[in-house]
Amino acid sequence: MSTQLDFLTAPSIFWTRWLRVVVLCVAAFGLLLVLAPQLTRQGFSLLLYADTQSIGAFGAEATRYIELVHAVLGAVIFGWAIALWLVTNRFFARGERIGWQIVAISVMAWLVPDTAYSLWSGFWQNAALNAAFGVLFAAPLVATFRTFHVARN
Repeated sequence: MSTQLDFLTAPSIFWTRWLRVVVLCVAAFGLLLVLAPQLTRQGFSLLLYADTQSIGAFGAEATRYIELVHAVLGAVIFGWAIALWLVTNRFFARGERIGWQIVAISVMAWLVPDTAYSLWSGFWQNAALNAAFGVLFAAPLVATFRTFHVARN
């Protein structure tokens, strides 16, 4: 008995593994934001102000709020990474077009508004960080585009 999956071409294992590693890095980044608030604050302070102590100088209440926002953001990032992990392993790896589409659309849904606001608000450094993650996601998506969209029976 023939199924829809019989006609699928799986992407290269190289690109599937690449995507898995990127997703694991995103998950680790999300957990870092939650579990290491001081390190996170210092890291973003260094990234945005070229000084590890600038955000801490905003005052105790503002610093606590920034740490809360980082932790909430980290939890959301971790949740997104878990969803991407499942999609990558269950749909993308098997060559199901929906896997490619979910990864591509969710990355763009994060990348475009986050980067646009970062640039608009003058924090180009965050846009550069986004671009680095964007390239890591784009590489397997571009490399496998034909597999998922053109090379179909």
